[in-house]
Amino acid sequence: MSKVINDLRLYADKIVRSGLVVGAGGNLSMRDGKIMYISPSGYDLQEIEDHQWVRVDIESGEVLDPIKPSSEVLMHLECFRKRPDIEAVLHAHPSYSVGVSSAGQTIPHLFPDFPAMIRNVTYLEYLIPTTEVLANAVAEVIQDTDVVVMRNHGVLTVGKTMKEAYFFMQIIEEAAKVYSIASTVGVPRILTEEECEDLRNLSSEKFRSELLKDSR
Repeated sequence: MSKVINDLRLYADKIVRSGLVVGAGGNLSMRDGKIMYISPSGYDLQEIEDHQWVRVDIESGEVLDPIKPSSEVLMHLECFRKRPDIEAVLHAHPSYSVGVSSAGQTIPHLFPDFPAMIRNVTYLEYLIPTTEVLANAVAEVIQDTDVVVMRNHGVLTVGKTMKEAYFFMQIIEEAAKVYSIASTVGVPRILTEEECEDLRNLSSEKFRSELLKDSR
């Protein structure tokens, strides 16, 4: 079985086990040359068999298998079309990220991993899921970010590998969780831009970032 299918199976299981999605929520895809493999519509991500990942031609959007692809297929296709440098797209519904963003807040830098590993976060106001309208909105911003937070909906991350996309999802959710906790007991101290820039320049963080991009 190909490495693409192995990675999809592995991270489909991870995002369910880590609570980033529930039930049949969420979807993920990976590029394989000119083809995208994406999770099928309506399936619990932990129950997808290897032959059920749906192939879609990235350029034309033609579905190459009889199984219906995720209802967010247009959004995934736009990510790959706009970002030839990425190999993976992950969309989940992490509770704290959805909660904080749906309250009209942005998720601040409260601990080193966030600013060191994620270059920026883009926020989209609520748009109806699974529609061309949402796909087009993501297409407009994805070239300049690896993390898109959709208010009242979920989070989309992209990466050179699925490992990187998954790590970005974990970090944004942890940041939202820490912010939620801090806000209940006091006024959170947000890292300054100077402190964030110092973190981005650490050789240890740059090394760790490169490891996430390693597809081996």
